[in-house]
Amino acid sequence: MNHTTPIDSEDRRIIQLTQTGLPLTPRPYHAIAEQLGLSPTEVMTRLEKMLAEGIIRRLGVIPNHYALGYRANAMTVWDIPDDLIDTFGEQIGQLEFVSHCYRRPRHLPRWPYNLFVMVHGRTRPEAEEKIEQIVTLLGTSQRGYKILYSTRILKKTGLRLGE
Repeated sequence: MNHTTPIDSEDRRIIQLTQTGLPLTPRPYHAIAEQLGLSPTEVMTRLEKMLAEGIIRRLGVIPNHYALGYRANAMTVWDIPDDLIDTFGEQIGQLEFVSHCYRRPRHLPRWPYNLFVMVHGRTRPEAEEKIEQIVTLLGTSQRGYKILYSTRILKKTGLRLGE
């Protein structure tokens, strides 16, 4: 959804306070509300409205997989018929060991892969067992895949609003 209405100063302040994460307290929205001089209900209502309008895409936890012991993180890339990718993408995205699942354009003839799936395991054999579950799920619909293991952690951030 494209959002064209400018955000007001209160929404901007909420975004600025939450864009690097929620406070690690039992009641994070109350802590934000206190900092802003708003009620917790107003903070939550504004966040829900910004989500609904597409101003923000999501609120969620971003785990540090390495800190949790998941050292075998593999981006798997799959060659799936285009007419089946939405169905399979939805199914694979629901698997508990998958954190990302999305379509990307092919770059033929060198890169035939159109489905990217991030699989997490504590060890490579564990990750490969999980990848085999995807192989089984796809059956004869997959025409090839590659496993690309992470070799280092890159700092990932989205857009940040300034002052």
